[in-house]
Amino acid sequence: LYLLVRRKKNHGSRMTAQWTLSLLLSACLFRASCSAPAIPRPPRSLHPVRGFNNSGGSLSVDLPMALRVFSVDYHHVQAPFEIVLWIMLASLAKLGFHWSGRLPAVVPESCLLIMVGLLVGGVIYGVRHSAPPTLSADAFFLFLLPPIVLDAGYFLPGRLFFENLGTILWYAVVGTLWNVLGIGLSLYSLCLLAPGSLGDISLLHCLLFGSLIAAVDPVAVLSVFQEMHVNEQLRILVFGESLLNDAVTVVLYKLFESFLRMPSVSGLDVLLGGCRVLVVGMGGLFVGLFFGLIAALTSRFTSGAQVIAPLFVFLYSYLSYLTSEMLHLSGIMAIVTCAVTMKQYVEANVSERSNTSIQYFLKMWSSVSETLIFIFLGVSTIQDVHMWSWPFVCSTLLLCLVWRATGVLLLTAVVNKLRRNTVTFRDQFIIAYGGLRGAICFSLVFLIDDFPKKRLFITTTIVVILFTVFVQGMTIKPLVELLDVKKEKGALPSVSEEIHSRLIDHLLAGIEDVVGYWGQHYWKDRSVFTHFVCVCVCVCVCVHLEF
Repeated sequence: LYLLVRRKKNHGSRMTAQWTLSLLLSACLFRASCSAPAIPRPPRSLHPVRGFNNSGGSLSVDLPMALRVFSVDYHHVQAPFEIVLWIMLASLAKLGFHWSGRLPAVVPESCLLIMVGLLVGGVIYGVRHSAPPTLSADAFFLFLLPPIVLDAGYFLPGRLFFENLGTILWYAVVGTLWNVLGIGLSLYSLCLLAPGSLGDISLLHCLLFGSLIAAVDPVAVLSVFQEMHVNEQLRILVFGESLLNDAVTVVLYKLFESFLRMPSVSGLDVLLGGCRVLVVGMGGLFVGLFFGLIAALTSRFTSGAQVIAPLFVFLYSYLSYLTSEMLHLSGIMAIVTCAVTMKQYVEANVSERSNTSIQYFLKMWSSVSETLIFIFLGVSTIQDVHMWSWPFVCSTLLLCLVWRATGVLLLTAVVNKLRRNTVTFRDQFIIAYGGLRGAICFSLVFLIDDFPKKRLFITTTIVVILFTVFVQGMTIKPLVELLDVKKEKGALPSVSEEIHSRLIDHLLAGIEDVVGYWGQHYWKDRSVFTHFVCVCVCVCVCVHLEF
């Protein structure tokens, strides 16, 4: 206040005004000091700048501080800055991998990214002396997994997929149940034989762990099988089974998790659980089909605004996933169905530039998500929550291999009696050996409610993931060469081959229609979108006549 009135003391009017203002400020400060708790006075700076602010109609005095020419506010940009750094690290690691000469021919890309994650996690742990950040389940299931599944579903070879759909569902549904029950019951038998160290693990806990450890990860399978260039039938069987296997695994995991939270489980609860599995899977399929057809209908009116046409592909597919998760349905099944449906109709409704934008954006988005998943797998391995048990870890690893191998052999023996193109023994070996585990197992194991052996489950899951990705992922390519597995054709089909294949498809569909047999060619030839548009037009006309 002295600074306000030290100048021009001989001017009476200004003197009076300054003293009036000083009295008002003193009254305000006195009132504030009486009503507010005492605040320790900050240290005085060397060059204080005193003044007052008039903001919001009220007078306040600034604390003494110096004018800053340069300042750093990291907390303001911490979240996006760290996300960009992680993506930059992943991209540089991937770029260095492809420029490393012969390394990509020996080591899969997923293995290198996990090793980079292990190195980064070790550095963080050594500097901070605490566990590095982990990949949360919400971040994985809501942000990283959908673009990978969308890319896989949108560019899925429709002809091969639907021709082998029965075999894929046979492996995905029946094979997953076989692995879950086999691994879970076998681990429970082991717990009964070792009551001292593993006696507090119940049957439901073993089944819950069996449901998550049986999940064949499509991210790891896709990254490995794309580099081997195996024949199209083998690749679609492995990849399609791993894609739909995740939907069944997540549903079974949530079912056993609900059983664990119940005081007792009766036979009626088991029956209702089976109905729930069916409802969750079929519900996700119908949700994805609905949004896919809506996207096809919307894309027909984008001829005047081709810039936003690709946006509908991303929005409708992601909306189908979120809607299914909101309704506790299968989000993976929904986004795969939506992507396959959009592929059939949206591609013909938008321009060539829009199709190119969709293709490159989906590839870029899925590649970044896949890279981040593998790096965070390595980073999250460096933890303080590990618990080791040689019998449990080794038994789980052995059981995963044995039950998958026996399941593939038995299920293929049944399905080969109905298939025209049988699955050879070499292909069966690659299918059984290609059951790689990945981030889905890792994310689900952290969602388990706390109990004394949760840390053992986490450690075992990490060991299984590292073994399948490193050992099986690195040796499967030499095994394919050793077994002389049939490779895919290097050249794309010619125009005449495309015309003849479509002609044969329409001819077979016409024969099925004449004889009254509704087979795969009949349904593939039907235009679902035409019937959908007719239904929409009828509904709009009825609503218009009603009003």
